[in-house]
Amino acid sequence: MEFGEQKLFEDMNFEMQEGDRTGLIGVNGSGKTTLFKLLTGELSPADGTIVIGKNTTIGYMEQHVCRNLDRSAYDEVLTVFDELLSMENELDGLNAKIAAHDGDMTELIDRQAFLHDTFTRRGGLTCRARARSALLGLGFDDSQISLPVSALSGGQRAKLQLAKLLLCEANLLLLDEPTNHLDTHSVEWLEEYLLGSKCAFLVISHDRYFLDKVTERTFEISNKKMTAYKGNYSAFLPQKAERQLAAQRVYDNTRKEIARLEGIVEQQKRWNREKNIRTAESKQKIIDKLEQNLQRPDQDPSSMNMELHISGQSGEDVLFADDLALSFGENHVFRNVSFELHRGEKVFILGPNGCGKTSLLKTLLGQYTADNGRIRFGVGVKVGYYDQIQTGMDSSKTVFEELADSFPSMTNTEIRSTLARLLFRNDDVFKPLSSLSGGERAKVLLTKLMLLRCNLLVLDEPTNHLDILSCEALQNALDEYEGTLIAVSHDRYLINSLADRILYLMPDGIREFKGNYEDFLQRFQPFRQEQKPKEERTEKQTEYKNKKERDARRRRDKVRLAKLESEISEYEDLLQTANASLNAPENASDYEKMLTLTNEIDRLQHALDAMYEEWEELSSRLEE
Repeated sequence: MEFGEQKLFEDMNFEMQEGDRTGLIGVNGSGKTTLFKLLTGELSPADGTIVIGKNTTIGYMEQHVCRNLDRSAYDEVLTVFDELLSMENELDGLNAKIAAHDGDMTELIDRQAFLHDTFTRRGGLTCRARARSALLGLGFDDSQISLPVSALSGGQRAKLQLAKLLLCEANLLLLDEPTNHLDTHSVEWLEEYLLGSKCAFLVISHDRYFLDKVTERTFEISNKKMTAYKGNYSAFLPQKAERQLAAQRVYDNTRKEIARLEGIVEQQKRWNREKNIRTAESKQKIIDKLEQNLQRPDQDPSSMNMELHISGQSGEDVLFADDLALSFGENHVFRNVSFELHRGEKVFILGPNGCGKTSLLKTLLGQYTADNGRIRFGVGVKVGYYDQIQTGMDSSKTVFEELADSFPSMTNTEIRSTLARLLFRNDDVFKPLSSLSGGERAKVLLTKLMLLRCNLLVLDEPTNHLDILSCEALQNALDEYEGTLIAVSHDRYLINSLADRILYLMPDGIREFKGNYEDFLQRFQPFRQEQKPKEERTEKQTEYKNKKERDARRRRDKVRLAKLESEISEYEDLLQTANASLNAPENASDYEKMLTLTNEIDRLQHALDAMYEEWEELSSRLEE
């Protein structure tokens, strides 16, 4: 597909079978939504063919728009079943005629039997219940179900369209960011719905946990090509890394072989005998063939290169909150909130929408005044705050001016270099903040956070507005961060990867869960107000000891990896020198020296192979 001179993708080949559950990923602008429009026929490809099976009906969210704004939400969803409801009305009329013996009874009864069979087989008996269940599952309550469409918010209308899509009779669903505007409960309902459905679906999403939960294959559009991988998003990541490593090895080895053959050709030409000329021509043909088939490995799209460091360690006790309560007038937000935060912990605050998670963070930071309770920070704590509303920046300034004014000791070169790491390059640094997208503003805030070098990060929805590559970059930076983290987030993949503890906020207090998001799901029972058992001291000590051992092992591996890379570089230089000596004309007639050099080359190559193997093992272990 191409638009004018801009080519989105080429040589794309894939197929969808019955029941396939496939995720479609790629950077913004790679052509994901355009592919959906090609599949629905809204656009035509510049080249190639699309074949839709004769029994395939495609459901695409954008096709199901709300046309009658005066209809109630429930009645709007029922329009999906218009044909079934028409059958129901006709059946009611037939029943009345049969009861009154009005007409040809045989004909009436045959028609009644046919319609009843069709109506039942196609789910007519349950269509109203399914419509209501879908709305409730997507977060509507009974009062909202009866509201006219015109009274619904943009997010609620999007949910309404999603409900209609899920209930239509399509057997291939095209879902474009279906979790946008959904709270956690609604996303989990959608996951269960899709897992229980027999429909095939192709889904575009930045929600990595959602992709992990519902997909079994992953299509990636990158560098204008599509690559198919088996498994969900987490399974895709190591497969992609392995594919890239293999492609790079093939490329590097081929380049080395070409260089070796070019050395032989040059040597043979210098000797300039008939036999040497034939050898040189033969080797040159091999070189030409290798170069013809040589493909440089695709480079990944640029992603943030973010590192979060601390300027100094805090004490062991970082934050103490005791019996906090907050209200705005008569609006009671939360009370009885008590917890502790220790150095090096990564803690996430969860809870239903509107329960006061952001208000709790602002109370801890002193932006809101608690009705009662105590807040105490430990010794040496330096706090950095990320605000999901992205306040604290002057929209009249440029990106460069925002950083220059915030960090006056930095030189222009240092500022530009730092911004480049978060993808503000060239003239991008002179963009006014008012013209930036949500994702770009988020990167400016993250840049400032990175430069502050705080040892306690307080983050409110840090992955909102970020694309999937930027989410990965931020997650990696937080994983390596040696300070303490407390965050509010709906990004379940991020929580699952980083969390040591989860605090679940309710109106009457906090419940604490050790472990990540999956541990939380196994233990959480939202409607039980059970007393949280006290942690045994020995269990805390064991957990602390194990964490220290893991951190120490990771540090040792990092040191060894850096040393190994230096040794590999040194041995590659030695191998290159030895190969040059072997190919030197002055050594060609010295049998003993040639033998010595050959043995030395073998020794160096074996040593390098062992180093490469150890490097891969260490890299894999650190990644895990």
